[in-house]
Amino acid sequence: MDSDCDDLDHDYAASIAGRAMRSMAEQHIPPTPANFAVWFHYLAGQHDDLRNAIDLLIDHNRPFDSRTNQDLFETYVAPRVSAVVANTSEQLHSLMGAAKEFLATAIADNKSQMQAISEVTDQGHAGVDPKVLVGQLMKELARAAARATQLEAGFAEKTRELDVIRDSLSKSEQRARTDTLTGLANRRALDEFMRKAQTSADWGEPLSVLLLDIDHFKTFNDNFGHGVGDQVLRLIARVLREKVREQDLPARYGGEELIGVLPDADLYVCAEIAERIRHAIAECTITRRSTGETLPSISVSIGVAQYRTGEAIADLIERCDRALYLAKGGGRNRVVTEIELERARAAG
Repeated sequence: MDSDCDDLDHDYAASIAGRAMRSMAEQHIPPTPANFAVWFHYLAGQHDDLRNAIDLLIDHNRPFDSRTNQDLFETYVAPRVSAVVANTSEQLHSLMGAAKEFLATAIADNKSQMQAISEVTDQGHAGVDPKVLVGQLMKELARAAARATQLEAGFAEKTRELDVIRDSLSKSEQRARTDTLTGLANRRALDEFMRKAQTSADWGEPLSVLLLDIDHFKTFNDNFGHGVGDQVLRLIARVLREKVREQDLPARYGGEELIGVLPDADLYVCAEIAERIRHAIAECTITRRSTGETLPSISVSIGVAQYRTGEAIADLIERCDRALYLAKGGGRNRVVTEIELERARAAG
């Protein structure tokens, strides 16, 4: 099973698990471990191909029979050895073998050259003509230089191959930390960033979070299709990425929810950035690529909260989430901070 899901926090994972069981019951799907894994990944929102496949089956009223369930599991969830990892392992094995050969050759050549020079030295002691000795030494040195050039070229080639492997591993790691649909950081990268930011915040630096949700996104998807919905999600992700600061992390939190983590930013700075994001999205014009049709405008609701020293990150996110839903309950297309959340609680 994908490790992206292994890294989810307890409360969030429990929420997805409950939704998975309910969805399976609605579709009359037996709650086997394999089927549960499929629907857990689907509802976690981290596998776009799986989501598209299931959404297509639902849209066309296709039954989730045993064969369909098995195909979904084997195609999208079953653990497979990454082609990158397998290829990298094979390449490294080959390079290690080549390096051993190079070293063995260099050692053998060194011994051979030392032996040849020793023999020339012995001939010098025996009174051999110096011209002959110089000629032999020049010959051995030329042979050594040629062999060294060959070895150097071989090592240079293998170094280039290592650079290719290093680049491949770097890109693979980047893909593992990136949401494929939006290009933003995924939950794994988000959790790592949050842990580091929390450490700094516990030493007194401010840390704030904004949580963004697209208003009426399900209705938009139902009216225009998931392809257009994906286009909208990518657009909003781009706005989020452009409006946060360089040191901030924009990420996909799940489904149509995006998150921005802002180290060294208090609640007011974060709220100001959130307002810029909301305003920029409200001004966006969305055109359907297939027809050129201008679609209805999209708005977002945003919740903002600031980290409190010593609290769990889950508590920060939960507070931000409640602010988000207060924004939705208050008419949507607005930013609500935890201060307004406290005011609403005090009022009743």
